[in-house]
Amino acid sequence: MTTTGFMSVADTADVVGQEYWARKGDVDLFLYRKTCPSAGAEGKKPVLFLVHGSSQAARTSYDLKGPGDDEYSVMNVFAKWGYDVWTMDHEGYGRSSRTPGYSYILDGAEDLKAAMPVVQEATGQSRFSFFGTSSGALRAGAFQNAAPQWVARLAIAAFPWTGKDAPSLIKRRERLAEWQATNRREVGEEYFRNMFTRDVVGLTAPDLPAAAARAEMANGGGSVPNGTYIDMCINLPIVDPTKVQCPVLIIRGDHDGITTDADNAAFYAALPTKDKVMVTISGQAHNMTVGVNRHRFWHVLRFFLEMPERVDGGVA
Repeated sequence: MTTTGFMSVADTADVVGQEYWARKGDVDLFLYRKTCPSAGAEGKKPVLFLVHGSSQAARTSYDLKGPGDDEYSVMNVFAKWGYDVWTMDHEGYGRSSRTPGYSYILDGAEDLKAAMPVVQEATGQSRFSFFGTSSGALRAGAFQNAAPQWVARLAIAAFPWTGKDAPSLIKRRERLAEWQATNRREVGEEYFRNMFTRDVVGLTAPDLPAAAARAEMANGGGSVPNGTYIDMCINLPIVDPTKVQCPVLIIRGDHDGITTDADNAAFYAALPTKDKVMVTISGQAHNMTVGVNRHRFWHVLRFFLEMPERVDGGVA
């Protein structure tokens, strides 16, 4: 069964979820995995690791049970397409340890380092594809810079490289002192309503903020760390494009106020890899993974992940 062009919840009955834990010093880090035994080729499935952003835990971001029967879970979609899909709660988010720390972007890169041996042991693989959105894109990019041996492909969306001239970041800097004064901020239905509509009204379902708030509370939420907000206000750029040698996909929604075309184009131009793609998707705001046009995002990410490896013909 499908509805309005999306995969239906009824189509994901055979997707299997598993829980794992990693340790970063004294910090416990929650990992979650989804696979579909009946999908894809037999044997090892390609691994896709999803990195969450500033205001939601991992499963709220990528495994959301939204309103109605339409599919909102990126994990379900890619598991049904034959991927071994992973995500994690970064320090201070969801079910991972709540600490006095701010969970800055570079802290997130350290979380990913701690998670990789767990994924390697479970999958029998040592190189994975990564996707991150917003500060998740910054986390994923910083991780690639620090530990490129793990990253086969890097896909980033809603990516503020320098943050220059991004309307939402200009507005956010007005509240910098507030973010710096405490390590956490409260999130709930009204918070998510503002987040989903700050760029433009109409590109997310009206009932989505309530669904996201329910999911965040169920996943241990209610408040999130402020570190990534501070970083995006005053510490960009954090990711060095000249260190990225793997294939890269950059996705930008046409209504996304966290990024600009010029900033993304400058990052793209600085990438040394020739296997790089930059895509703008119309009808998308900042939260493209749960927007009304999220099926277009799924398509673009899948196209990138399934690009065949280059044949070495002796030409550089």
